[in-house]
Amino acid sequence: MWSILNGTIVNAGTVIVGTLLGVSVAAKLPERYRQIVLTCLGLVTIMLGVDAGVLKFATTVSEFEPQVEAGGTYGARLAIVMIGSLIIGALIGTALRIHDRIEALGVWIHGRFSKDDGHRFAEGFLMASVIFCVGPLTLLGCLRNGAYGDPSYLYIKACLDGFCSLALASAFGWGVMASVLVILGFQGGLSLLAYSVAEPLGELSIALMTIVGGIVMLATGMMMLEIKKIPVADMLPCIFLAPLAIRTTEWISPGWLLPLA
Repeated sequence: MWSILNGTIVNAGTVIVGTLLGVSVAAKLPERYRQIVLTCLGLVTIMLGVDAGVLKFATTVSEFEPQVEAGGTYGARLAIVMIGSLIIGALIGTALRIHDRIEALGVWIHGRFSKDDGHRFAEGFLMASVIFCVGPLTLLGCLRNGAYGDPSYLYIKACLDGFCSLALASAFGWGVMASVLVILGFQGGLSLLAYSVAEPLGELSIALMTIVGGIVMLATGMMMLEIKKIPVADMLPCIFLAPLAIRTTEWISPGWLLPLA
């Protein structure tokens, strides 16, 4: 079991250490310094979203277009599937009220274990949960850790999340620590799922999950910068709908997205 979950456990440990350091630093920082830290994090989150969403979309099109007899329309085809995954997944998330439930969980944890401001705690819990659990390293790392026993990607992610949690905790406090529960449940669940699934996800499915995850990260960055309040957690089903969308599309019209065998 350790070989399947070691990356996730180390990742949770670095977030705990980063949060402890961040909360210690935050006690000595005036509010204006906390705000500039949060602004920097928002900008970095947008940059990572552009990398995972926009740039990954372009490289995926250039990689698969020569293999599929699509002329110059492969990018449009992939965009249609991506948009469908986003809209349907967001509708499912909205119907399930995932965002509200995660915020409510943060408020409940705050009520039980913390004396921080309740709204700030819940916001930190939500922001940290999305940032730590959405992105290419999360998906690729869990798949490799579970399917092949290789935690290297998650170890890299653990180092990055440690520094990120330090900065987030300086702005949001103990809510960031509570995101460890989501890391253990989400990443651990993905790793166990990858271990149990006989046929790993295809390269295009992983790429589309990364692209959709990048869009969710862009939405998170916009929230952090207070550009627009977006219920980002309601968009999480979009990521897992992407492989299903590809399978459905190929079942209806073989060769539309993937090269025919």
